[in-house]
Parts: sequence; structure tokens; C-alpha cells
Amino acid sequence: MALHLTGAQALVAALAAENVGHVFGIVGGKLTPLLHAISQQRGMRFMGVRHEAAGPMMAAAIHAGSGRMAVALGEMGPGGLNLASGMGVAFNNHLPLLAITTNQHRAAAYPHSGMFMDMDTRAVLAPLTKWNAVVHDARRMPELVRTAFREALGGRPGPVHLDIPQDVLGAPCSFADDEFAPAPSRYRASHSARPAADAIEQAVRLLRTAKRPLVVAGGGVISSHAATAVRALAATLKAPVVPTQMALGVVPTDSPHFIGHGGLIAGEAVRAAFEQADVIVSIGCRWSSWMWDERGALARRSHRVISINIDPSALGHPVMHEVGMLADASLALADLNAALNDAGAFQIDAQWLPGIRAVRAQYDAKLAVMARDTEETMHPAALASAVAQAMPDDALAVYDGGHTTFWSNDFTPVKDVRTRFHEPGMSHLGFGLPYALALQLQHPGRAVLNITGDGSFGFTLNELDTARRERLPVINVIHNNAAWGIIRQGQKMQFDFELGTSLDETDYAAVARGFGCHGEVVRRAQDVGPAIARAIASGLPAVIDCRTRFLPHPAMPMFGSMNRYGFDALTGPAPPASEKRTASRDGT
Repeated sequence: MALHLTGAQALVAALAAENVGHVFGIVGGKLTPLLHAISQQRGMRFMGVRHEAAGPMMAAAIHAGSGRMAVALGEMGPGGLNLASGMGVAFNNHLPLLAITTNQHRAAAYPHSGMFMDMDTRAVLAPLTKWNAVVHDARRMPELVRTAFREALGGRPGPVHLDIPQDVLGAPCSFADDEFAPAPSRYRASHSARPAADAIEQAVRLLRTAKRPLVVAGGGVISSHAATAVRALAATLKAPVVPTQMALGVVPTDSPHFIGHGGLIAGEAVRAAFEQADVIVSIGCRWSSWMWDERGALARRSHRVISINIDPSALGHPVMHEVGMLADASLALADLNAALNDAGAFQIDAQWLPGIRAVRAQYDAKLAVMARDTEETMHPAALASAVAQAMPDDALAVYDGGHTTFWSNDFTPVKDVRTRFHEPGMSHLGFGLPYALALQLQHPGRAVLNITGDGSFGFTLNELDTARRERLPVINVIHNNAAWGIIRQGQKMQFDFELGTSLDETDYAAVARGFGCHGEVVRRAQDVGPAIARAIASGLPAVIDCRTRFLPHPAMPMFGSMNRYGFDALTGPAPPASEKRTASRDGT
């Protein structure tokens, strides 16, 4: 017996076969057939946002928090255009989602004929997707949805996109009665690749000669559920571990192997670890510029590198390796750990890990002094420390903003993966509130904090309306120094001027109350904890507007060095370090 469905109904049936539970977007007239089909599908929830860019950010957070795929919608023309910045967040951080847009009917689209809201949406979003296509015939809907999921989840994951002319959504068509019955394992890979046996043998031989091994864990560790295996490897090798910003929690902050996370923004221990290591085990890491300094990637040609990655294009670039494994991180580590257990004695320097840990302890002591600052306007370290102490043990946290995230990175305790979230790939200011809303949606019984800057918060504060409507009690803690702080510092350092950096006189707590949310202004570090407790007790979305002063994070010079790779050859050498330090003191 044939199934008689519209294109929209076929689309939703294909999404249901993939167990899609969340759809984010703004309602639009041309989307009506699809919205109606979603409303009829049990287990699929539509959430309306206030700007389409928030939809892909929220869908990306669904995968970051749970490993599941979600959908972001955009109406034709401006709706699809607004998706672009959110799609960049997903694309640059390798987080899979499906974006769906509408377009003019087929008689007026591809090529477009000049109607209002005309746009070649496929071309606009192509650079921000792993794969995208136009659905010209509703009968191909199941096939193209399956292709989209196969592309999104295969190899290095990422966002995909289907552009569907409005008449295709409403077009009636017939399908075989078992068209939507095949399990996803029938049309896309359900098993990942194991490493070659000789690659494991080479890695073991190399590690048996290592005196100072270092483990670097990237986002691939999270997507392959390999954190436990990384911890086992570190224990065997007695090695420090550096998780990237996409792998926060791979080792807890109280682990004996923790020396900081995120690259050079974690301070001197990470730099020292790279300078002294002789063998690096790189797992699911693409070596973005967070892991660079002025000479490029922190893994030098002098290092012997074992690189494990599921993406062939990430092997050998930008970091060359001694041993390359094209494999899933979990499967590779299972084989490597088993082989190392049978490998016999190692030659690891007994002072290697304790020495690097001692450097980290000195850095922590320096941060602790900053956190005890009692000046009238809060030191950002004092605020970050107070937030860390006030957070419930099972709370989730998003680090949004530029400079603000450095303080959060240092002070916020991390116990496990998928509990702390950053956005290093696109570094899109304002992603925090949409991200936090999606996390709260997945974890209704847990506190979710968006720790952000005042500049960053302004990009998406309109989603406070979404939070209130959907009863999502996310707590936004704002480092409010009333400025684009890093930009102001840079202007003063480079040309001794200031233009457009002031963000004075906005009361974000009052803005929150205007949306029907809980809002407070906090001026002292000792008042942060009670304010967070009141926000949790309110049961409402909340904004805690914390008045801070801008002070450069101690890792700022090292962070700046990563942006100088190849630049000095064009512009001449950077200013002397003494000049930089003076400018940093004055740049408030």
C-alpha cells in the first residue's frame, strides 16, 4: 500500500527516522506546510527563536551536549541569510546539524526571476556547510535527507543544508509503504574505522622511547566518547594532558594530569609542556590557532608526533607526524592502550609530570592573588572565582565573549566532558545565550550558566524572550566593564586613541526584567554567590549584571603571539616586550 504524503510530511518522516527531537527557527508563511507536519509528529519539538542565527547555534549545542542532530529553519531570502552566522559556529567547530530553508516556487527560482526575497540560498550557505542541495522534486525528499545525514555525520562532522522551494513542500506524492522504515545503519556508516595494526606497532615503539610524552586531546575525543581512554593513556604514560577548547573536561581540573586547557591561554605550564615534550600524542585535534604561537603550531618539527584523526585532511597539516592513524579516536585508543599494557618498561622521566604540574601550581597561585582583590569595582578574577564557588556541582556552563572566556577557563572547575562549552572555531560573540538555552532544554533539572561579557551579551540578548516563553531558566552572568575591553586596549597600545569602544550606562538587569526575567546588579564579589542562589530560586531566566573593571588576563601576551604567525614578515617585528607591558598596564 502506497503512502500519500506532501513534501513536508515526507521530510518530517525522514527526520523522525533519524530520531530528530528538536527544530529551531522563526515561523514563516512559506514554512507553513512544514510547521504543520512538525506539529503532527510526536517526539519532535519546535522552538521559536527571535533571530534565525540563534537556530543553528542552538542546534549545534544539541550535538555538543548530547551527540544528537537537530534542525534549524530559515524562511526564504532574509531568513536563510540570517542563518549564516549561526551556521559558521557549527561549521568551524565541526558540529553537525541540518539547516532547512524555503525559496521561491520552482517556476521563479534557480535561476531566480527577480521576485521579492529572491536569493540563491544554496550558494550563500555552501561555504558554511559540508554539503548542501536544492530539493527540486518532493519524491527525492527521503533520499536527500538520508544523504544529508550521511554527509553530516561521516568522517569529520559538520552542518548540512537543504533548500526547498515552497511548492515542493506542499507537493503531493506517493511513496512505498516501507520508504521510511530502513534504520539509519542501512544508509550510512554505523561503525568507525580502526587503526592499521602497523600504525599501532609504530606508536608503541615510539612511546617506549619517550622520556617526556604529552597528550593533546581535541574535539574528536568528545564525539567518539574517548575521554576515559585518554585518561587511561595519560596514566600509563605518566603524561600531562592538554585538552583543546572543544575538549573541556577530558581530564578534570582536579586530575593529577591537568596542566590547563585551551592552548596558550592556559598559561605558562602549557607553553613549558610543549617546549620540553619529546613525543606528542595528538587525538582528534585539528591544531587551530588556539594551539599556535608566533612560530605556528606548538607541535614543532622537532617533536615526534603520533596523530590520530578520523579526517584524512587533518593528518599532516598543519602538524607533521611520525605516526599517522586514520581512525576513530575511541577505537584507536582502545588498541593503543591494550598494546601499551603489553609493551614492557618505559623510559619516562620521573620528574616530567611533577615538574609541569609545579609550573601550573605557580600560575594558580598568581591567579589566587588576583581573585582576592578587594577594590571597589570587581577584578574579573574575583568575579570568575566567585561564580565558580557558587555554581552547583552538576551545573553546566557556557563561556561566551573574548577576554571574559579566559577568566572562566581558569577558574571554573570542570569534572567531566559535555559540561563546559566554548566556541573556539568561529569565536562568534553572543553564541552563549542560544547555546545555554539548548543545553537547558536537554537538562531541565540542572543549572545552566552563560558566563559572558557585556559586549557579547548584546548580540543575542533578544533570546531572553525565547527563554521566558519556553520557561528555560538559564542564568546569564555578565562581566560588565562597560566597554569592548580588548579592542580599547589594542587601540591605546597601537595608536593611543579610543573610538567606539564605550558601552556605558546599560542596565542589563533592567533589560532582563523588561523581558519578564529575573535581573540583579552586583558590584561586590561577595554578593555574587547569593545573587546566583536567588536566580536559581526564582525559577526564571536570569541576568546577573556584575560590574567589573577591565584588566588584561595574564595569558594575553601569549594569546597575542598566536596571531603573529607569519605577520612579522609582512609588518616588521612586534614592539619590545617592555613596551607591551607598559601598554597593558595603561590600557583599561
